[in-house]
Amino acid sequence: MAARPPGGGGSSEPEAIEFGIAVLDERVEEADVSFPATSEELLDALGDQEIPYDAKGRTVTLSAALDQVPQTSFENETELLDALYPVFDRKRQENGGFLASLRDALPF
Repeated sequence: MAARPPGGGGSSEPEAIEFGIAVLDERVEEADVSFPATSEELLDALGDQEIPYDAKGRTVTLSAALDQVPQTSFENETELLDALYPVFDRKRQENGGFLASLRDALPF
């Protein structure tokens, strides 16, 4: 997930702001986590990092996100990201509603 920040009127295209699954994916890759992995193993490998879940930079800890997932073991990274996607999506919706989500998705 990523959203483009508002343009500053310059001719260069703005960078994308990454949050949610995109950030977690990058951090899992950097930590070189091996799968299958349990929630405890993920927290040991990654630490209890703050993961931004929206373009405004609001965050949730990895442990809090994992606590909202019914499973505690993940066969691969895709399964982990698929399980956590609804958690990040729900957090975004709780903290802004439809109009805020629409504003975050628009490029201007």
